Amino acid sequence: MPYREPVDRIVDGLLPFAVPIGDLTRYHQNPRRGDVNSVAESLKWHGQFKPIVANRGTLTGRASEILAGNHTWDAAIQRGWDQIAVTWVDVDDDAAARIVIVDNRTSDLAGYDTELLGDILSSLPDLDGTGYDQDALDDLLDSIELPSQLASETTEREGDKLADEHLQWGFVQWGTTRVQITKEEVERLNNVHDAFYTSRGTDTGFAHYLLDQHDAQRELADA
Repeated sequence: MPYREPVDRIVDGLLPFAVPIGDLTRYHQNPRRGDVNSVAESLKWHGQFKPIVANRGTLTGRASEILAGNHTWDAAIQRGWDQIAVTWVDVDDDAAARIVIVDNRTSDLAGYDTELLGDILSSLPDLDGTGYDQDALDDLLDSIELPSQLASETTEREGDKLADEHLQWGFVQWGTTRVQITKEEVERLNNVHDAFYTSRGTDTGFAHYLLDQHDAQRELADA
């Protein structure tokens, strides 16, 4: 995996908007509780790539108050930055409150195509600067909603091992039924399947084998 140098600064295109970080103040009643550590991680790897928004305060009496980007400002302080890029508005108390609220609310209303998000995250060489770690990605992949009915898979000859993996990440399918399973369950099933195929040279009887093992466990439990 090639080494990537952290950015950890304001990107060049925003430098004309940079001001001393100590010139700004947090919004006096921000209801949002953000993950400053995640924002700081983003600043480390990507730098500041969009400006925060501050109110000049002519109409509110609170100069240089941050309306959008309070947690970015907190994170930049955490990273030890002495400047941050800002765009300015000059609005009254009512408009300032509305800007703060709508900035938070539009984030709340947004959603994801979770399957596409999972594909994108899985394709990256690492998760640095994404806000995800491997556990979060695993949970995302396990939570992807999958259709319960699919076209049945077939082989040209009975007993052949499927060219396309029958046991895949996040689900197992038999006939036209597909159910969601965890990463650990997929690995265990693949191990059992590989051992079965290696010992017999065929997939024939694999389902019976699993069911017989299940029945044997039930008999032991009932004894």
